[in-house]
Amino acid sequence: MAVISQKVNDDKRVELTISVGAEEFGKAIDAAYRKNVKRMQVPGFRKGKAPRKMIEKMYGEGVFFEDAINSTYPKAYQAAIIETGIKPVDRADIEVEDASAAEGYTFKATVAVKPEVKVADYKGLKVEKVVRTATDEDVDAEIKRMQEQNGRMITVEGRAAQTGDTAVIDFEGFLDGVAFEGGKGESHPLQLGSNSFIPGFEEQVAGHNAGDAFDVNVTFPEDYHAEELKGKAAVFKCKLHEIRAKELPELDDEFAKDVSEFDTLGELKADLKKKQQERLDDQSQTEVENKLMEMVSNSMEADIPACMYENRIDDMVQEFDYRLQAQGLNLPTYLKYAGKEMSEFRDGFRQEAESQVKVRLALEKIVELEGIEVSDEELEEELKDIAKGYNTDLERVKQIVPSSEVSHGIAMNKALDMIRESAEISEVSPEKTSD
Repeated sequence: MAVISQKVNDDKRVELTISVGAEEFGKAIDAAYRKNVKRMQVPGFRKGKAPRKMIEKMYGEGVFFEDAINSTYPKAYQAAIIETGIKPVDRADIEVEDASAAEGYTFKATVAVKPEVKVADYKGLKVEKVVRTATDEDVDAEIKRMQEQNGRMITVEGRAAQTGDTAVIDFEGFLDGVAFEGGKGESHPLQLGSNSFIPGFEEQVAGHNAGDAFDVNVTFPEDYHAEELKGKAAVFKCKLHEIRAKELPELDDEFAKDVSEFDTLGELKADLKKKQQERLDDQSQTEVENKLMEMVSNSMEADIPACMYENRIDDMVQEFDYRLQAQGLNLPTYLKYAGKEMSEFRDGFRQEAESQVKVRLALEKIVELEGIEVSDEELEEELKDIAKGYNTDLERVKQIVPSSEVSHGIAMNKALDMIRESAEISEVSPEKTSD
């Protein structure tokens, strides 16, 4: 392999002209012959027994060139990348120019590469840190949520249904006295006030007692999903079987023992407040880091290839699809019910993808400028943390996760730490922030 030429095209992509010598190409042609000869028929020879020269005479000298080229150009291209030191960020377009058994072949590889990056302002940045304090109201809201979560449903007797109750009803809908498809349900638990039924329906169930039979008169919204029901007046004949209400536990020490490892309600509240403060502190820290990286990436100079943004969007779409699959769904189904085209869906990731690409390029340049290195000990500790996080063996993590990627991540975090530690951070209350 030899790199004949290297140039930058008008579209900023690098074009390499690469040659593969006759000896290497010849070996690949021999391998292609051995691979394909068994399925080739030549008059006068048993199938699979024809000499290579006879096959080439019959089908042409280049009969095995395509297989030979496909088996050799990837290795030649990778060697050219190492030799030239370019850093591709996308798949290369490959164009074979000429090929012969006597001289080998040449091909052009045209590829987008990592851009040159300039970052100047990344030390001593000034940024505000919004300091938030966990309040008793926050804790009370969390306690209320836990109380609701641990409530139990009981049957209500002696009163009519009211907002907040769950009414167990039979219903059947009619348009001009004719029952319509999909408008019937039996023993359906309807939480009054949830607004899960047609507007006006739940309000008319409230006020009735168990055992009551009654009509509910409603009009379907103009934007209702069923075309034949849009804007139509309907009557639902209903029967109320049972009224259920949630009985909440008392907020006392027994409640604390039931829902936590604490013996008293006071201890539970103190722990909730502590954890809430930690979340608020983490939020403030993340906001500071995001502001710093936004300042750095905004001051960065780089001609970033569009494919870097598109590739990141590809990754984000794939990650979204993985999450859907974990829930038993898939992306085409999601897009269908969301009423979105793939192009519109991808555009929803574009702003975040562009930001992530810029931040990554900026941090990589700072790692280079600052000569940031990762020790073997730091790499080992990070691999141990990964193994612990996935509850698996360290050696298995080392087999699966490329050390170079882990080391790269550590270096990027060290660069971010350096930016944060050198910054002038002033603490402000949420009311006084200048943002």
